[in-house]
Formats: sequence, C-alpha cells, structure tokens
Amino acid sequence: MEGVKTSNMFPCLLPKFSFQQGGWGASLADMLVRKCDVLNRGFSGYNTRWAKIILPRLVRKGSGLDSPVAVTIFFGANDSALKDENPKQHVPLEEFVANLRSMVRYLRSVDVPEGRLILITPPPLCEAAWAQECLQQGCKLNRLNSVVGEYARACLQVAQDCGADALDLWSLMQKDGQDFSSYLSDGLHLSPKGNEFVFSHLWPLIEKKVSSLPFLLPYWRDIAEARPELSLLGDGDH
Repeated sequence: MEGVKTSNMFPCLLPKFSFQQGGWGASLADMLVRKCDVLNRGFSGYNTRWAKIILPRLVRKGSGLDSPVAVTIFFGANDSALKDENPKQHVPLEEFVANLRSMVRYLRSVDVPEGRLILITPPPLCEAAWAQECLQQGCKLNRLNSVVGEYARACLQVAQDCGADALDLWSLMQKDGQDFSSYLSDGLHLSPKGNEFVFSHLWPLIEKKVSSLPFLLPYWRDIAEARPELSLLGDGDH
C-alpha cells in the first residue's frame, strides 16, 4: 500500500489469518470493494504490549492516505495466557487495559476519533481442544476460558469508557450455553464457522460507518463514451 493513493481505508489490527480464504477480514474486503481498502495489520502471536509499540508504524498521520473510516482492535487471546505457563505472551490485566487505552489515545491523535473504532473481545477458549494442542506442542494448558473472560470484560469496559463500539465475541459465542467448539479450529483460533460468525456480527457495526461512502469511480455503463477522461479523471464520486 505504500505510496498508493486511495479515497478511503479501513485498517484492521486483527489476526493475520483473518485474510485467509473464508476469513472474516477477507469477507469485509469483499463487501467493501470500490468503497475502501481493508488493510490487514495483524501479527500472529502478538499481544497489546508489542502492538502498542508498533502501532505508530501501522497507522500514522500524513502517510499519503486519507483518514481511516474505521479501525478494529482485536486483542486479548494472547494477553490472557497464563503467566506461569506462557510468560512471553502474558500481559497482566491492568497493563492490558492501559495498553488498549494507549492505542485508543494514539489513534485519536492521528485523527481517528473514537466513533470510528471497534474493539473486539477475544473469543471464548475451548479448554479441552486447546489442552490437546498444548500436549502436542509439549507444554501444559496455558490458557483458561474464565481468565479470557476477564480480559473480554476489560476490553468492553475500555470501549465503553472511550466511547468506541465493541463486539463481545466471548459472550456471543457462549450465549444461552451453546456449544461454541465449532467456532474454533483448535480451541483457540477461529474455524471457518467462527470466521463466518465474526463477520456476521461485525458487519452491522462496520456498515454504519461506511454506508455513506460513494463508489470509487463510475460504473462502466456511466462512463462517457466519447470522452472517457471526463468520467475517469474527476473525483471519482459518481
């Protein structure tokens, strides 16, 4: 994207796998074709401690791109790792909250107001499936769903305090005691069904923020046949 001028952009601080085939990031990009570019700025295994440090490299003012129309922030699954079993990814709850607030403040400083932000909680953890995955990796169970829930609730509180939208995956996937294991491929990461779930609940929040965006460049039938440059070299808002 460096050096490419677009009319609108939508950065996502999300898991990099969301742009795989069938991923919810890819579904968003498909829905927003010719309205804005969806930029994946997710890094596998990262927590908020590291994300806070690199955020100014990912979204910055005066980069030649217009101000983002929306930004998603999706953390907590790694931060909530148990300290004794996974100290490298673990971030204490209080620091997790401070890091989220810091990211919101930074985005506000580069002209991304709270009304354009969506904070996404981590999904629930299927402990039985993840325990098997950990066993295969030669380690003990390093996450607990109850702990993930604490980080999810903290994320919701930050969103409420900051005036940002929030998507509570942790609660929605467990609503009415439903079996959420099919939403996860290994107990932690989203399955194809989980990606569909995220997209179906996130899209209404995104749609509110992008509904007024015009299509970039005119529909082909509307291009002036004799002098196409009149249609194609204008502002593109047709």
